Formats: sequence, C-alpha cells, structure tokens
Amino acid sequence: MAVSCQSLPEVRRSIIGQTLIFASLTLLLSWSCPALGKKKLYIGALFPMSGGWPGGQACLPSAQMALDLVNKRTDILPEYELELIHYDSMCDPGEATKLLYDLLYTEPIKMVLMPGCSSVSTLVAEAARMWNLIVLSYGSSSPALSNRQRFPTFFRTHPSATLHNPTRVQLFQKWKWTKIATIQQTTEVFTSVSDRPLLKNMFCSFLNCFMDSDSLNRQDARIIVGLFYETEARKVFCEVYKEKLYGKKYVWFLIGWYADNWFKIKDPSINCTVEQMTEAVEGHVTTEIVMLNPETVRGASNLTSQEFLNQLMSKLGGKNPEETGGFQEAPLAYDAVWALALALNKTVGPLKAKGRRLEDFNYNNRDITAEIYRALNTSSFEGVSGHVVFDAQGSRMAWTLIEQLQGGSYKKIGYFDSTKGNLSWYGNDKWIGEYIQNSQPYLNNMTAVGCMMALAAVFPLGLDGHHVHRKQFPVVCQFRLWLLGLGFSLAYGSMFTKIWWVHTVFTKKDDKKEKRKHLEPWKLYATVGVLLVIDVLSLMIWQIVDPLHITVEKFVREAPKGDLDVLIQPLLEHCSSDKMNTWLGVVYGYKGLLLLLGIFLAYETKSISTEKINDHRAVGMAIYNVSVLCMITAPVTMILSSQQDASFAFASLAIVFSVYITLVVLFVPKMRRLITRGEWQSDTQETMKTQGSSTNNNDEEKSRQLERENKELQKIIQEVQVLFCYAVGIASVPNAVILCSRYSICS
Repeated sequence: MAVSCQSLPEVRRSIIGQTLIFASLTLLLSWSCPALGKKKLYIGALFPMSGGWPGGQACLPSAQMALDLVNKRTDILPEYELELIHYDSMCDPGEATKLLYDLLYTEPIKMVLMPGCSSVSTLVAEAARMWNLIVLSYGSSSPALSNRQRFPTFFRTHPSATLHNPTRVQLFQKWKWTKIATIQQTTEVFTSVSDRPLLKNMFCSFLNCFMDSDSLNRQDARIIVGLFYETEARKVFCEVYKEKLYGKKYVWFLIGWYADNWFKIKDPSINCTVEQMTEAVEGHVTTEIVMLNPETVRGASNLTSQEFLNQLMSKLGGKNPEETGGFQEAPLAYDAVWALALALNKTVGPLKAKGRRLEDFNYNNRDITAEIYRALNTSSFEGVSGHVVFDAQGSRMAWTLIEQLQGGSYKKIGYFDSTKGNLSWYGNDKWIGEYIQNSQPYLNNMTAVGCMMALAAVFPLGLDGHHVHRKQFPVVCQFRLWLLGLGFSLAYGSMFTKIWWVHTVFTKKDDKKEKRKHLEPWKLYATVGVLLVIDVLSLMIWQIVDPLHITVEKFVREAPKGDLDVLIQPLLEHCSSDKMNTWLGVVYGYKGLLLLLGIFLAYETKSISTEKINDHRAVGMAIYNVSVLCMITAPVTMILSSQQDASFAFASLAIVFSVYITLVVLFVPKMRRLITRGEWQSDTQETMKTQGSSTNNNDEEKSRQLERENKELQKIIQEVQVLFCYAVGIASVPNAVILCSRYSICS
C-alpha cells in the first residue's frame, strides 16, 4: 500500500523556525515514510509455531533473513520495501480462518499471502481468489493443492507429496515388495496421497488414521507406509512398540519432514519412554524432497546453501536444529520470499507500461494480480534450496532424498530423480536381522579360513627332494599334514556344527519348543573349538610319538636302451612314519564317522526352516559333496601311492574341487542377495517377500523357491564334478574314473 508524504507549508526564514520545522519534518518522515521514502508492500503470512507441524520456528527467521537482504538490494524493487505481517496458525484450519479474516479486513492491504502447512494452505488458497490474492506457500505438500481449477492463484516452493510415490514405488520394485499397507491421518493432505495408485498390480490396504493392530495382523501387513503429522507419529509408534509391530519382520516408510529427533521429544499424550520409542522406530525409511542445494553455488541471494545455514543458526541463537520445527524447510521459506521479490520486481515494467504501479493494488484489481501470476509462473532462479521453477500447477519440481534411521540418526541411502526415473543408490542401507547375520557369519569365516588352509596344502604336496633339502623335508611333511588336518577341522567342522545344532535344537520334544528360540552363538563356536582341539591333540601326539620322516621306496632296476653296463634304480620319496597305517586308520576312522554323521544330520534337517541358521540347507548340500569326494580320495590316494604324478593329481584336484564346491554353495547365494536384494533377505522372513496373506501361500512360495535354488546348486555341482572327473581322466587314472562312475558323480 502506498504512503504519500504531504508537502510542508512555507515557514519563516528565521533560523529558529527552520530548525523547529526541520526537526518536525524529520519526525514526520520517520513515522510515515521509512527507508528514505520507499513505499511499503505488505505480505500476510501464517507461520505455525506449534501444532502438528511447528515449521514456523525456523521458517519465520528464514523468511525475515530473506526480507532483510531483499530490502537492502538496490537492483530489486528499489522503490519499495517489503514488510511481513505474520500470525501463528498452529497448523490448525480453524485458527487459520480467524487469522485470515484479520489479515483481509485489517489495514494495510496485503498483496500476497504466505501460509505454511497444507491444511491451512488449502483453506487460504481456496478463499484467496475471492480477493484476487496470490498465495505462495513454503511448507505445503498436499497433492490436492495441485488443482488449478480449485486453487487458481496458488504457488509453492515445497514440492507436492506426489513426488514421494514414484520414489516409494522405485524402492518397492528394487526390493521386490508387492503388498503394501498404508496408515493415514484423515486429512486431505494425506488422503490425497494415498488415493493415487502406488504401483500397477500392487495390493495396497488402507487403514484409518488411528492404528488398528488387529487389522495389521489380519492382513499380514509387513511393509507399512505411514502418512501422518509428527505428533500423530509419536502416538502411532508408541502403539507400535506395545503391539511389537517392529523389528526384522516389519519395514515402515514415513514422511521425511519431521524433526530429526521427533521420536525423542517428550509428549504428554503418550506413555512410552524415549528408549522404547527409539527401539520401535529403528530402521524405518523416509522419503523427503531435497530442500537444500547440495552444490556450492551462489544464486539470486548471493549465498551458498552452507552460508545460509550458518546465518540461520546465528539467527536462531544456537538453538539445536533437531529441536527446531521447520529447520529442514527453512530454505524453502527463504526461497519463497526471493521468488516473490523477483516476481514483483519483474512486474514493475509491465505495470508501468499500463500506467499502473504496485502500490495501486487492491482486492478488486485483477490486472496487477494477473501480472504477478505471470511473473511467478515463469520464475527460474538458483536458490539455497536448489533450482526454483514451478510446473503448470504451481508446484515446485525437485529431487527426492531417501534416508534410513540407523542407530538413532538418519543416514542418506539414496536419491531419486522422478523427472528422469533415475535412482542413485549408496548401498549403505542396514536392516535388522540381516540375511548374512542369520547365517552365523563367524562360522562362515571359519569355513573360508579352513578352505584356504586346505588349498595352501596343495603346494607342499607337490614338493620333493629337488625343491627342498633332505634335512628340511620332514618339516614340509609335518606342514602339509597340519594344513590339511586343521583346514578340514575348520572348514568341515564349522559346517558340521551348523547341521548338528539345527538338528539338536529343532528335533526336541514339544515341551522344549520354547527353548528353540534361543541359540547362543558361543555354543556353536565351542563345538568347532572341540573338533579343532581333538585334531590338534591327535596331530601333536602323532608328531611326538611317531613323527613323519622321509622313507625311500625302491623299484625294480631298469636298464636304459643302448647301454648294457648301466642300471637305473628308480627311487620314490615318501612322507611316512613307522606306524603310518595305524595313524591313518585312526584319522580316517574319526573323520569318516564325522562325514557319515554329517550326511545323516543333513538329511534329517533338510525340511527344517529356521532363521537362526538360515543357510543350513546349503551347508547340507556342501557336506554331501565333500563327504563323497573325501571318501573317494582317501582310498584312491593309498592305492596310487606308488604313482607319484597320478597320486598328486588326484589328491590336489580333490582338494581344489572340494573347496570350490563348498565356497560356491555357501557364498554364491549370499553374494547374489548382496548384489540383487541387499544384505538382509532370508528365506523365512515373510517381511521381505510378502507375497500373500495366508501361511499356506507363503509356504508354497518358499518351497518353490527352495526347489529352484536346489536345482541351481545341483547344476553347478554337477558341472564341477564332471570337470573333476575329466581332469582325473587326463591324469590317466582309470581306476578313479571307474570309482567316479560307481558313485554316480560323473554323467
């Protein structure tokens, strides 16, 4: 509204009179013509300082920062000064109705309205067209506001919440989820989001705003999208904790514009502790519009995003950002003021050409409103929140940030560009009850170490007197014996331990079923330790009582062709001891019993499903094949002991292929899940499949999946075994080929 300065009457020329009038004129100008005669333009704003979204706590200081900087600029609205008249709407449409009446019917005239949360913006934007007012919101995400017929003069620097849906769909497809439940607060901002289809052929169930745990359990809801304000979120997750609807079987998706510590804020309306709330919300995923420019660029305000944050923190007086409502949206409020200032500056020229001025605006003047609308509609500038541009519905276009609560704090795990459909994934998402964790990774590590030790034994097996001095050869003999013995104990012992404990725990009587849920890891490690100690003691006794040494086997002398006076004495060096057959009988007997028992336990547990050791079926498959190869290799190498090349080829190939089969069967499925699904999906976690609501359907799907995996493993093993038998054939060991055929290894 323009303020005109009245001219002064002529005064007397006396010095005293001039002094008095000059003082009076100065006082009059300071009241009615501030900022050196600039004309004031008023903005009516509603900042929620409390309520469901107290965004005004940070957005109001941010908007005032932008106004101060705009009013100091000489290249933007040089003849005008912007002034903000604001009230606390408490994010309540009822309170906002009263405040809107005060704004409209109290002088001075406001040129633009700036509401905050969606429910208030809906009320203001629908009424604003009756007064020819432009509405520019900084904190409204309701998709319902993207309706030009209902809200013809509405703009917003906060993107529409519909940008969340493509992001969620992208994540659902990435993790192969097809059944999604939605809990929503019964306000238009949330119901309009859930009314839009999330995914073709995706089953979605929509519940009321207050959580019904019976409905969630009845519908077998595991992937849940929560659409509600922060205050309601605390109530919901207090109930989530009480009903145990969290943990590895559930994944929650929430809105990302809550305060970072929203679940730690004391709320008298709930009776859960901070520790309980922290436990319930751990691992949930949020989607949020990118509200802070990630690049270090200077935009229209000549500030980088980091410089803006530093100034905002100073204006907040060192207040904790996590406890300040609207801190994340503060850049949007800052850019909203700049968008308005640049638009008003752009209208000065066209209005002047029509003989009008901005200060001529009143609630009946549609021409000035139309010019401001056109200027805002064509806005395009770099702000502290990123590039500011509006679509045809007046909504801001932006990227979506994906975060996950890990250890009580939010971590960025990816971005999604909905305009291009590009998902940028960091791969640092973490989940409760991970797939690899449920396979007892320490035992897997022992298996891998044992396999490496067994592979290392191949090298000393090939050494002879040409490579090692005769005095040092007994050391080589002992070294390869220890490598093979300890490698077998670690690799096979860790697999045997898994099968043993699965059989022990899950074949108990019904009165002990409750104990099945508790499987202490130390018992697994202790079992491996016992097997390892037995091997160490036996090898030490063998080494002390009857150590290995070099023995020479003499063959029939051979006469070379063409020289009758020379005979060649073939000699073959062996690692042996005085009672070699006795020691081998003890070792082979003990190991053989373990192999047979392992085959029996693997067969007995093939139909058991458990999350404690979720790879026991793969372990059983590895035990089958390792046992068969070991039972073949032991007697064959004894038979071929006098044929050094064939014996070494058979023994080394048996070791290599045993190790290869074990590593492939145990670790390839885990690597595949790491690459394709993430490190957290297990065969028995219905959360990660959620293919149906009935238990029967889940069991059938798991059975089909297991059948497919078994076929894949059998195919891999068959190819490896064929290659093994082929290699044995190359080594010219016919007996081994016959044994392979008898044991049905080769096709």
